[in-house]
Amino acid sequence: MHVWHAPRFLHMTPTMVEHSSLDIMCLNKYCHSSSSSSSSEHDKKIFTKLKLNLSGDYPRKNAEILSGQYGTNLLLIGAALMLAIAHHDPSVKEEHLLSFATCLMILQLIWMMWYILVRDRQKNTRTEKDVHATTCWIRGGLTLLALLSLIMDAFRIGYYVGYQSCVSAVLGVYPVIHATHTIAQVHFLWFHIKDVIKSFETFERFGVIHAVFTNLLLWCNGVMSEAEHFLNNHKRRLSALGYENLTIEHSEPDCNCTTSTCSMFSSSLYYLYPFNIEYHIFVSALLFVMWKNIGRTIDLSSNRKRLVTKTQGLTLGPILGLLALASTIGILVVYITHVEGSLRMRQSAISMFYIYGIVMLVVMCFAGASGLLIYRANHMPLDTSKNPSRQLDTELLFGSSIGSWFMSWCSVVAVLSTTSSPPYRWTNLIYSLLIVLEKYVQNLFIIESLYRQQETGEREDPELPAAPEIFSVTSSLAPPYNGIINRAYETPDRTCVTMENEQEESGQVYRCPRKHSEVPLPVGTKVVEPPNIKRQILKNIAVLLIMCNISLWILPAFGCRPQYDNGLEQETFGFSIWTTVLNFAIPLNLFYRMHSVASLFEVFRRV
Repeated sequence: MHVWHAPRFLHMTPTMVEHSSLDIMCLNKYCHSSSSSSSSEHDKKIFTKLKLNLSGDYPRKNAEILSGQYGTNLLLIGAALMLAIAHHDPSVKEEHLLSFATCLMILQLIWMMWYILVRDRQKNTRTEKDVHATTCWIRGGLTLLALLSLIMDAFRIGYYVGYQSCVSAVLGVYPVIHATHTIAQVHFLWFHIKDVIKSFETFERFGVIHAVFTNLLLWCNGVMSEAEHFLNNHKRRLSALGYENLTIEHSEPDCNCTTSTCSMFSSSLYYLYPFNIEYHIFVSALLFVMWKNIGRTIDLSSNRKRLVTKTQGLTLGPILGLLALASTIGILVVYITHVEGSLRMRQSAISMFYIYGIVMLVVMCFAGASGLLIYRANHMPLDTSKNPSRQLDTELLFGSSIGSWFMSWCSVVAVLSTTSSPPYRWTNLIYSLLIVLEKYVQNLFIIESLYRQQETGEREDPELPAAPEIFSVTSSLAPPYNGIINRAYETPDRTCVTMENEQEESGQVYRCPRKHSEVPLPVGTKVVEPPNIKRQILKNIAVLLIMCNISLWILPAFGCRPQYDNGLEQETFGFSIWTTVLNFAIPLNLFYRMHSVASLFEVFRRV
């Protein structure tokens, strides 16, 4: 017999019920606080993650800022010494500047040796490389400039030997260290400039930026020496024309030369200065790209060698370019021989230069505008991938244009405000305006060419050879083989293709395995497609602009500077102000022309 028992909750006393209700209330309260704490924990996780992300970037940003400030202050110390030397303060001499530059070069040599030794110990570790950092032809050009710099160092050593009894030993030590620095730096450029540094990042940032600003300081020193040489020559010409109150500084030592070659060494140095100046500024630009690449994550899909197209139909561009180069040499010889003659010969030489410059700039404007029209007709998208080298090219083109633009607008103001009327007055005005226009057009042409995406489908490009490792079969040759698809035909969007990053320095080539097609290919059939007329025109334009920029670099680099000799700007702005403008603008203009040559050669390869 079963006995019925009352439910347990019926036996609860009021006190128990009260405690039970309190327990339920506490449970509800606990549930609410649990939800609130989980939300706060989620916020804390997000904040911690954000904090970690920010703190992960902080060491890199701090290293960039600190190293950048370190390099800038090195350059400013050197600039302060150069200004004191230019003022001819007896307490600050050239030996002090050369000693400072020598110490900087020794420190860079120590860093490069350490870097090379560390990389040699890490042979088993593959070093990432930025294939866009530089090209073989740029390094070859820098090697040629380095050889000319070594010749200049040999002349300096010979000059020191002749005057060693009365000059400081620093004048002998400096060219020896500079020659060693040049040789080691060229080796570094050939084998390590493309490296993307991922170890000892903070230390390496300081090492690379030290190298950047060391080369910038050597560039500034060369610019100052060359400017002082041209200024003294200009003062001599003015003194010969009857101008007074001009102080010509003599830099010859107080003793006699013990050899018969001192004067030859001294005069030959100034013909080699332009090459040494361009060498150091280009090296600093390449090292700056390396500094920007430190710690960078390389996008393998965009880190490929640029396609180099075949060269066909190059006739008009090289012919016109060689004609411009030959006429430039003739203009240079005539100008240098006539500018120091009588007043009439001097004015005719200056007029000849401006007429030559107007013709040259009109041709360059027309060529650049034609290239831009071709690009507008061909609607290709721009390449927006991250590329520090290309970005630096663009910034340097714009930055170095400022010097000649400023000089041109000063000439325009001088021509319009002067009361004198020499025969070259209005040709000077036209020449100055064309300088501004030509740089506008050329900068647009170069930048658009560098940022244009190359035609990815070699199918549409008759000049580009087909990839030799891809065996594709069209439907016109054979039907599918039992429904099996030829996988070698599906390469464009595969992930493995992005890994095909050929690293020429490491000697390693990464290729994806591809199966050969089972369908036999026809032998002996060759499809001849018509040449691409637009590409041929663009290549001729690039060659013509290369030769014209070389011509416009040669003239001011070797002494053809009518801005010193025409007298219009000097009459308006005064001698000291105008020479200061020229000392600022002419080095930037020289760098612009040489940098344009490098960029246009890259355009020629990519078009």
